[in-house]
Amino acid sequence: MAGASHGAPDGVLLLAGVPLGDPADASARLRDALATADVVAAEDTRRLARLASALGVTVGGRVVSFYEDVEASRVPGLVAAVRDGSTVLVVSDAGMPTVSDPGYRLVTACVEAGLAVRCLPGPSAVLAALAVSGLPTDRFCFEGFAPRADGRRRTWLRSLATESRTAVFFESPRRLASLLAVAVEVLGGDRAGAICRELTKTHEEVVRGPLADLAAWAGARDVLGEVTVVLGPAVVVTPEPEDLAEEVLGLVADGRRLKDAARDVATVHGVSTKALYDATVQLRK
Repeated sequence: MAGASHGAPDGVLLLAGVPLGDPADASARLRDALATADVVAAEDTRRLARLASALGVTVGGRVVSFYEDVEASRVPGLVAAVRDGSTVLVVSDAGMPTVSDPGYRLVTACVEAGLAVRCLPGPSAVLAALAVSGLPTDRFCFEGFAPRADGRRRTWLRSLATESRTAVFFESPRRLASLLAVAVEVLGGDRAGAICRELTKTHEEVVRGPLADLAAWAGARDVLGEVTVVLGPAVVVTPEPEDLAEEVLGLVADGRRLKDAARDVATVHGVSTKALYDATVQLRK
């Protein structure tokens, strides 16, 4: 059974959150893991070297590159290393592995093999941006990177038009202005949002406001650095039954029974079927 580890060797896959920018955010457990892991799978080996130097840590194990283009080919060897008793540490450029970074394939392969998978908690751009955005945090969703192609981007934004949770996603600084311009078209300029740039770094900046203001801000400058966008939840206004009665009568004119038409329209708009039925009857008098 996937996830079972009875009789498994002592090897373990460790997923470690690394600093978004400030090395001082590194945990003591991360420092220890960098020094003691048998294998360190790094999204960028050069960034790993800089991080280790900044932390005053010598990476003791074998270092392998583990970026998107080689991830699939590296998985079998890393799984074998865990199975043979090694501690394999996975680190991304910044934040948590597997969150829009390599690691998911390796985790699923280890789980399927019944091998131990553990996490060393650490920084996450998603949670950091959500926390400082000033937008609701009780319910949220993570959308990864925004689609690049205009058609897919518009379709994706339309899917967020009625999203009742705060949405967090990543975007390239080069595409931010065009994304926000389209977001204003699709979602409206009043939708609340926040742009979180260079979190924890020297030039950290958080800009909050309605989408129209954010689009104007991004369009007036060359945005640089890592960008996380937080989109506030949609404000869904439930219409009054009286406002929907004409829609029901339109369906009745097309041959639908009044009762069925009222039920269908009420379901779509989230109002009481009885109240809509009564309002439609009143309108017909």
